[in-house]
Amino acid sequence: MTTKFTILGRGRAGRALAEAWGPRVALEEHTARPEGLVILAVPDRAVPELAASFPGRCVHLAGSLHLEGVPCAHPLTSFDGHAHDWTGTPLAVTGAVPDALRRAFGELGFAAFDLPAELKPLYHAAAVLTSGHAATLWLGAASLLLAHGVALPGRGLLPLAEATLRNVAQRGAAGRTGPFVRGDEATIARDADALPETWREIFLKLGRGLG
Repeated sequence: MTTKFTILGRGRAGRALAEAWGPRVALEEHTARPEGLVILAVPDRAVPELAASFPGRCVHLAGSLHLEGVPCAHPLTSFDGHAHDWTGTPLAVTGAVPDALRRAFGELGFAAFDLPAELKPLYHAAAVLTSGHAATLWLGAASLLLAHGVALPGRGLLPLAEATLRNVAQRGAAGRTGPFVRGDEATIARDADALPETWREIFLKLGRGLG
């Protein structure tokens, strides 16, 4: 028999997972108090109080937060509110996530691995660098161009970002390109001079730090 459970929280993560699991799951506001297994898809600050309402039968999705006695299953992805193919997407598991929920995540393609509680902040920081910070860099780069009247046609900077990730996925560090990899100091200096001071510092620190 398929185990039914409830997701509390109608944010992007909750909606996406509920859509993927379909009728086996109920999607409720965080104020609901359902029976059975509960997944807390809520902001980190709301997890401790809500977890206390479901002792021994809830799992939270907060990648950085650890609560003693409350298991966590953190999908390493960026949700947009809709179901996708998550095959091969890591699922960081901390604590005793019920077998039924581990299987349910596995059915969606997530690949579970055990993450020690003391490593959660480092793991989440790496996730933020990969997702949030990368997005900030891409959006900031586009804004710099637009501020000077350069509106890229087509899909803008996205094809470059996709090609870069594809190359790194295939070749690791050897997939990186650009003037810092080539040691092209003249180009680095010329590019840096074209940037506002704050962006110049980021440009040089990232380039030198990973070169």
